[in-house]
Amino acid sequence: MSFTHAITRRPGKEMAAGITTSTLGSPDYAKALDQFNAYVKALNQCGLSVTVLDPLDGYPDAHFVEDAAVVTPDLAVITNPGAASRKGEVPSIAAALQPFRKIVWVKPPGTIDGGDVLMIGRHFFIGLSDRTNEQGARQLGDAVSGFGCTWTPVPVAAGLHFKSSVNAVSTDTLLTTQSFVDHPSLAGFHRIVVSPQEEYAGNTLLVNSHLIMPAGFPDTRKKLETLGRPIIELDTSEFRKMDGGLTCLSLRF
Repeated sequence: MSFTHAITRRPGKEMAAGITTSTLGSPDYAKALDQFNAYVKALNQCGLSVTVLDPLDGYPDAHFVEDAAVVTPDLAVITNPGAASRKGEVPSIAAALQPFRKIVWVKPPGTIDGGDVLMIGRHFFIGLSDRTNEQGARQLGDAVSGFGCTWTPVPVAAGLHFKSSVNAVSTDTLLTTQSFVDHPSLAGFHRIVVSPQEEYAGNTLLVNSHLIMPAGFPDTRKKLETLGRPIIELDTSEFRKMDGGLTCLSLRF
């Protein structure tokens, strides 16, 4: 799928108050802004027109915009995030997407985070995690099925989201952590497996012909170079401290 647009949100000064399981310390706000600006520049480099939303006061995780919606070629599904503290993020994302797509809302008791949803062509893998339940997955699946898409629910045993462990790096190749290397739901795809020491690099972002990967993971980079795609490395250290990665920071469509 070729992308032309992206929606992002600049981190707010209260980002350190967000949800995290990391033990890497508190993020440096000034450094996080520099990293965010480099991220936006990289999306521009990949040919995207980027909308940058203002920080959302009271929602320290709101810059992880991907969790608030799933954008397909046909519609935008506004999620019901699995963390109660993040549910107030979705109205502003719905408003930002309104000019581009028909809007559909996931309704309680269904919960879903966009970080659990991987779209490859017309097929969706939907991770069932602490943030995404079966009702939420089915609501998304029913919405996209109406446009001829298919979907597969995939239990997530480790990691915050499905895309913490599995991402597409081409139309037929997945980058996965060890926990998904033999997963039957992924049969039919070539797999590049990141080493246990470089699991964070599993969250690599394919944008048009480019791969955007976190900096500092040489073994994973060497494996990705076999695909022959341009690779952009970005420092995401401050977002990693908040359990975030490259896919989380934008909605691409």
